[in-house]
Amino acid sequence: MTAAEVRYKFLVSDAAPQRGSVTAAVTDQLRRAIVTLELKPGESLDKGLICERLGVSRFPVSEALARLQAEGLVEIMPQRGSMVSRVRVGEVIEYMLIRRALESEAVHALASRPTPELVARLEQNLADQARAAKRGDRETFHAHDLAFHELLFDAMRFERIRAVIDQARANLDRARRLILDPRRLTLSQGEHKAVVDAIAAGDPERAAASMRAHINKVTGELLAFAREAPEIFADGDSLATDMPIFG
Repeated sequence: MTAAEVRYKFLVSDAAPQRGSVTAAVTDQLRRAIVTLELKPGESLDKGLICERLGVSRFPVSEALARLQAEGLVEIMPQRGSMVSRVRVGEVIEYMLIRRALESEAVHALASRPTPELVARLEQNLADQARAAKRGDRETFHAHDLAFHELLFDAMRFERIRAVIDQARANLDRARRLILDPRRLTLSQGEHKAVVDAIAAGDPERAAASMRAHINKVTGELLAFAREAPEIFADGDSLATDMPIFG
């Protein structure tokens, strides 16, 4: 077994990449590994070993790292190599505050005129979340969690709001996965249920309050984690103590 196979076993070589798509494929694999925390914040990246594991030349790997640097997921240090960027808790908190404002308004509007079709889709999603939480399946739960919020925005057709949130999706996903333990799975499912119950009841104020409470709790737990493990965050030493408590 080679060093690349040991260190980067989650990267898979594409036996027949499509012409012109090698860089995109490498970028996608590295992005997924970073977002899912298989490549951890602050971890150095060995370009040679990545090339060996994926069976590609250095050019597509270099291009992929440059793209990921533009997304804020990789830090390239001239003459010193590359590393997975540490999460900037200040940026994550800022986007969570934006999400709190936007999503609470979205569910307020939806609860003003709920449809049976939307409520049925949300309740099916909640059932899927509950099954994943019971198994402790973080990856599946995370997928259902994302789908839950997508259902809300699909119903409202808020494309500009979606664009704002998608802009920070990768780093938000990294931060949320850091606190996605079995306890948080169960709590998130319950918090989502409170939102859906309010929408189904046609109660806009309760729906908005439930969404704000959910995002406050997730944000508060992230800040608490940053205080306990500041080394994972680029600004953990300062912001973990300066930012307010949410919850």
